[in-house]
Amino acid sequence: MKWVGRCGECQTWGTVQESGAPTAVRTSAVSPSRPAVPIGQVDAQVARARSTGVGEFDRVLGGGLVPGAVVLMAGEPGIGKSTLALDVAARAARTGRSVLYVSGEESAAQVKLRAERIGAVADTLYLASETDLGSVLGQVEQTDPDLLVVDSVQTVASADVDGAPGNVGQVREVAGALIQAAKSRGGAMAAILIGHVTKDGSIAGPRMLEHLVDVVVQFEGDRHSRLRLVRAVKNRYGPTDEVGCFDLGDSGITGLPDPSGLFLTSRDRPVPGTCVTVTLEGRRPLVAEVQALVSPSSAGSARRTTSGLDSSRLAMVLAVLAQRAGVPVADQDCYAATVGGVRLSEPAADLAVALALTSAKAGLALPTGTIAVGEVGLAGDLRPVTGLPRRLAEAARIGFTEAVVPSGSLTEGPPPEGMRVHEVASLADAVSLVLTAAEASRLRASDAVPVTNG
Repeated sequence: MKWVGRCGECQTWGTVQESGAPTAVRTSAVSPSRPAVPIGQVDAQVARARSTGVGEFDRVLGGGLVPGAVVLMAGEPGIGKSTLALDVAARAARTGRSVLYVSGEESAAQVKLRAERIGAVADTLYLASETDLGSVLGQVEQTDPDLLVVDSVQTVASADVDGAPGNVGQVREVAGALIQAAKSRGGAMAAILIGHVTKDGSIAGPRMLEHLVDVVVQFEGDRHSRLRLVRAVKNRYGPTDEVGCFDLGDSGITGLPDPSGLFLTSRDRPVPGTCVTVTLEGRRPLVAEVQALVSPSSAGSARRTTSGLDSSRLAMVLAVLAQRAGVPVADQDCYAATVGGVRLSEPAADLAVALALTSAKAGLALPTGTIAVGEVGLAGDLRPVTGLPRRLAEAARIGFTEAVVPSGSLTEGPPPEGMRVHEVASLADAVSLVLTAAEASRLRASDAVPVTNG
């Protein structure tokens, strides 16, 4: 605070006037429209989840769509978001519910063509092509639907907000209005909002959008593969990190209730550089194969390339292999990938990655029917993982008979019938175990080859 005699802009003397600091505006209390009630008197039946008719989508949502809930479905272009949303809308309409499908990217006729192709035509499924927020809210008031689908939230704009559709202000206003419409209708209308993603895969628009909605569902999958994974990254009504598996084809998108085996390679004989593990996606165990290739480096520095695996975890496993297990891979080009487009992000896949690299380096194939599950520590130790009984049970169901796991992993109960479990304390012990078994398996295979005299 200081005295100023001359204006800094017009350089005129005696025109500057002192003004005090603005006073804070306080909101006064008002009478609530609905008084608070004891929690024991709240009727929870109105918020029970309703099945969508798609079992894999219900798994991700935690049982189905909750009336009044808002689901944000995001993914790359062409990955199957609109197809799944249209299928869910048609299934809900066939149960007698009223459904409003608002498309800001296609006309009603174009949506009808896709609905006919995937068999998603129903009498109480209403289509509207709108890009104005006021018109969308008017359609909601006129139709009074039980389910609202907006494809997509970035294509709808409000006339009261400056800027083009899709900018931060427009997305905030449109999402807020649609969420308010779903919440203010007595909890009777659920909403599915389809969202775009940016180049790095994050949801476009303000991050506040993910906080406002009740459920955030993310699509994953390779554009060159038909397999699609739908993952719940936020869920107020069920578990997070649950995953649903879908097959995207010409006739639509269908759920895969038993995806085990999709992430494995069928071959007549074992190949060096492969190892099978069991990852846990939510409560679902998935058997996946890790492939590795080790070759002499032709450049000044060794290359590290991954597909479906975390590159930093691969670098750590390679360092532990070289320093703690005596596997010389520091000056080798190392490539590691998964099969079927699945992404392995949990540390339980570390042991399978390490054994696949070891097998590739030694040129010895691991014995048929072997899986490996465990986290690798920097000291070369192996740490137990969660949910091991479910992992072993799923592997045994498919036909695996051998498992390499960290020591102390069988505290929750005995292994499944017909499966032999090897508990090892360190990565060096695991490498020695599998190499010995691989060499013995190779010798047995060579002895089995008949020799004929010429």
